[in-house]
Amino acid sequence: MTRPDHVLAVLRRNPDLVRLAASFDFDLDRAEHAEEVRLASGVPLTAVAGDDTGGTYFICADGAVLYASSEGEAGLIGASMDEALEILFGLPGWHDYTDLDLAADDEALEAVFNRTEEEIRGSYPELDADRSTLLSGLGLRRLPRRELLHRLQASLLRTEPEFLLLNADEGCAYELLDRLRRPPLWQAVLAPGRADLARMRADLACWDAIAGDPVRRATVLRAAQYDRQPGDLQLLRVLLRQEVRRGPTEELRLAAVLVALHGESEDHALLWSLRESNPDVHFLLGGFPASARALTQWAADVDDSNYGQDPHDEYDLTWTALARRQGRTELARAPLIRILDGTGPRDGALLECLANELKILGDLGQAIRARRLHASLQDDADKRGAALVDLASLQRRHGEVEAAWQSLRRAVTVLDGPPPLPPARQLELDLDLTKPSCQTFTWRELGLGVTVTEEHFLITLAAVPLGLHEVAHAALRSGVAMLDGLAHPTENLRQAAEAAQTLAAPRPA
Repeated sequence: MTRPDHVLAVLRRNPDLVRLAASFDFDLDRAEHAEEVRLASGVPLTAVAGDDTGGTYFICADGAVLYASSEGEAGLIGASMDEALEILFGLPGWHDYTDLDLAADDEALEAVFNRTEEEIRGSYPELDADRSTLLSGLGLRRLPRRELLHRLQASLLRTEPEFLLLNADEGCAYELLDRLRRPPLWQAVLAPGRADLARMRADLACWDAIAGDPVRRATVLRAAQYDRQPGDLQLLRVLLRQEVRRGPTEELRLAAVLVALHGESEDHALLWSLRESNPDVHFLLGGFPASARALTQWAADVDDSNYGQDPHDEYDLTWTALARRQGRTELARAPLIRILDGTGPRDGALLECLANELKILGDLGQAIRARRLHASLQDDADKRGAALVDLASLQRRHGEVEAAWQSLRRAVTVLDGPPPLPPARQLELDLDLTKPSCQTFTWRELGLGVTVTEEHFLITLAAVPLGLHEVAHAALRSGVAMLDGLAHPTENLRQAAEAAQTLAAPRPA
């Protein structure tokens, strides 16, 4: 097969082939999409052609070809430009084939292909001759149509997670070009854990390596959750003892439940000692029985309410978090963006989780989108203010310094609340015998006050190199005023203030 740049170069050098390719809806003169788009992964892509419906063909960095429609759908249509053009020229009307059943017999598929091509020949009688000219002129193959359909659908199934296309301005994902069935996320995430579980069952020598790795341990625990065998107790104990070292994690509770389901009194004693030695573990293993006789029932109750044996019942965020820990960034990113696209006005808690997960993943742009939506749903002033502070931090780190400053100013306004009451109304309140029964603190006197003050200085430090001197000086002035009002500023905060003041100071001419 030829290189993608070679086949395009051959096409571009031959005006007759360019004209024929346009007749097959691959028009080099339409290589401009209706809106700015980008891959969620950040990998570059280049528009090379378009069709008469407003769709666009892109070449990705690895040579794969992505098609994006004008109606917000996208899909990978070939592993290379050669393969994509063989499909486009060999299957005119391919848009109607994305969901065809490959299990259908040859006669049924050929009937579909023939019907489509007969309709095209009605307005394009030179279809077959021009196709032969195109394929031979570009050095491409004439392959059986069933094979072309198989290649097309195999490419479409590869679209996510690596080739998820986004609207560049809004960050929303394009819908898939097809409706083919795909394996659930959990299968891909759980696969290495299943392999490790099989290794542990077969070979004691690998236990330390697997159990000693926090990510492999977490994945194999999930695999053991959905594949329970009586002979696993010893390896589960090893996983449990290793997980204890990380503290009160979700995996620790899962390991405790899987061990406790075996009902051994020695495991009751072990879990009891772990629970009593650490207050956080005590809370994590809530309701733990004092008697070993009730151990199995406790484990069954926790299992039923939190775990179970069907991975389809588990939240997708469990699998995206595990994929992230496995280092499979795109496998985590794509479903997180899909979930974010589908959130509504009642999804405040979900949006907060998404903002945090996307931030940990390193996708600050999507984290900003989630946090902005989350902040807009908060009715409580303290929660909205805290959300706006985090939004400002994300925007600053993403290089949106002016937007970060605006978010931080809004946060302070929201947290401070309405202005003081007029004197007359205040006098009424002062005469009221109902007084607060305990001392209250403003947000400026708590940890949030330190965080907000520091963010002022960080925005100053980010604004100066960008030439945003008005933003830098405004943030610095507000930050210094807040710093002066703090009862116990930290040393790190003072150092941040000094660095900001030094950087923002006027330079001698």
